[in-house]
Amino acid sequence: MHTFCWYELRTTDPAAARAFYVDAVGLVVAAGDARWRLRSDGPELGEFATLPAQAAARGAPAHWLGHVAVADVPAAVQRFVALGASPLGPVQTRPGGHLVAALRDPLGAVLAVTSRPATPAKLAWCDLHTRDSAPAAAIYASMFGWASGPSHDLGPLGTYREFAWQPGGPGVGGMSDAARRPEVHTHWLYHFAVADLDAALERVRSGGGRAPGEPMRTPDGARVAACEDPQGAAFALHEAAPG
Repeated sequence: MHTFCWYELRTTDPAAARAFYVDAVGLVVAAGDARWRLRSDGPELGEFATLPAQAAARGAPAHWLGHVAVADVPAAVQRFVALGASPLGPVQTRPGGHLVAALRDPLGAVLAVTSRPATPAKLAWCDLHTRDSAPAAAIYASMFGWASGPSHDLGPLGTYREFAWQPGGPGVGGMSDAARRPEVHTHWLYHFAVADLDAALERVRSGGGRAPGEPMRTPDGARVAACEDPQGAAFALHEAAPG
């Protein structure tokens, strides 16, 4: 099953970002380590890394890079490129022997494929903000087998299409037409679960981050808020529906 299995924050100040996410979001980081967990007894799910010089030279801001687990990274890169994606550098070998390749999908969002094994733990939700959610859903279905779920007509804001990692599986994210709006760029937005959204938003702001809009209510009753960390990386907070 092809799932997001690793979440890498590429940032201009990894130490400051680590302190921010530990306080604001509750990520668990061992002393002196760059890798994080959602809870102390859970698996490692990501790391804080320096924004690569090549990406900075292209004008890339600090950002979260989600890694999708695949069996064969070079073959996955070939398939994705055949669908219209663009590689953002060569395949890399990371510590532990994992292969990683970053790509820009055919509609402009950046992600990576990796040989790291898929983990059963996951974030609260994964949103793709793109210009046209219909072809995006088709691309990811063809590439990874992700299955379409319920669609929601948002009127002038376009369509929001939920998806699951596999047919019949639970919803894990959605794809929207949000990048048609001039203030929204094409990107994957990862949601971190918090018990109290309002308290978490206060910690975001007091820690130097931004939460410019009002929280939104999702169709299942959850409350979510889009944020930026002090270095400018976008993320979201997700408070589950009552009960």
